[in-house]
Amino acid sequence: MSKNQGDDSFRRDDIDSPFHSGERAVQERVGVREKVEPYGRKGIRDHMPEQHREFFGKLPFLVVGAADIEHRLWAGILAGDPGFMQSPRPAELRVLAAPGWGDPLNNTWHDGSPIGCLGIELHTRRRNRLNGVMALDDDGSAFTLVVDQSFGNCPQYIQAREPRILRSLSAQEQPRKVRHFAAWDDQVAQILGRADTFFIASQYGGGTDDRRQGVDVSHRGGRPGFVALADAKTLAWPDYRGNFFFNTLGNLALNPRCGLLVIDFETSDTLQLTGAAHVVWDWDRDDPLPAGAQRMVQFELEAGVHIERGAPFTWDFQGMAPQFASAERAT
Repeated sequence: MSKNQGDDSFRRDDIDSPFHSGERAVQERVGVREKVEPYGRKGIRDHMPEQHREFFGKLPFLVVGAADIEHRLWAGILAGDPGFMQSPRPAELRVLAAPGWGDPLNNTWHDGSPIGCLGIELHTRRRNRLNGVMALDDDGSAFTLVVDQSFGNCPQYIQAREPRILRSLSAQEQPRKVRHFAAWDDQVAQILGRADTFFIASQYGGGTDDRRQGVDVSHRGGRPGFVALADAKTLAWPDYRGNFFFNTLGNLALNPRCGLLVIDFETSDTLQLTGAAHVVWDWDRDDPLPAGAQRMVQFELEAGVHIERGAPFTWDFQGMAPQFASAERAT
């Protein structure tokens, strides 16, 4: 990437930046590189502050991203009674859970695997992210995340929903109906068509000057229908203004592989999609960009998994994100 030409300190310190080369390139492209670097150095840590440690301990689920042996990215959900996650030390998160029956995350579950985690409380719109390495217990039933990066995110674009336990969490391992697909069928298309939320796992590192390599998980929200199906294996979504870190877009700039998790909040079914995505910076299609969107991201499916009631909750809808308030709907 081209280095910032206006400030020698940024050229000299890029190797020590909390942002990798892909993130820095996207920041340069949109003109926020110098502005965002100081915020990143302050807000991205190699440990969790006390309030983050307490926050994870209150959550009933965790969104996780990891890569399988074929280097495909998957995003999924781990669940447990509040307290199933604890932080014994600032640089560690202990998680007493494992992927459930049929979850493709099972193919990523290895000691030493890079893993990305998102703790999100939908009804308060609070979210914190952790990236690091998994130290897996011998029996595979629990793991400790050794933190590489820890940081909070803004509450934008999060639809408020409060989860309530749907079934005994101790019974998660019992078989559930699992269906694999390689293109959208009617059922998958219906779930995607009414989605107003999904999560995306992507991979970072790989540039010649990148010290960190790992996996990241992020949230995406929009009005129902914001995920548009272009053909039987392609979808697209709008990218809205965020914190200018450009973690996901920066990852995709280096590695287009990614994984999507879509929770059907009406049925608690889950869709897990793996494939490749790229940013469409100049959207010159017939349809204009949705209001507030700055660019589009297009995703090509490689494989998908549909799990009935893959998320063991019901969800009490409390309102659309303020950015989409005009599209509020009843549950």
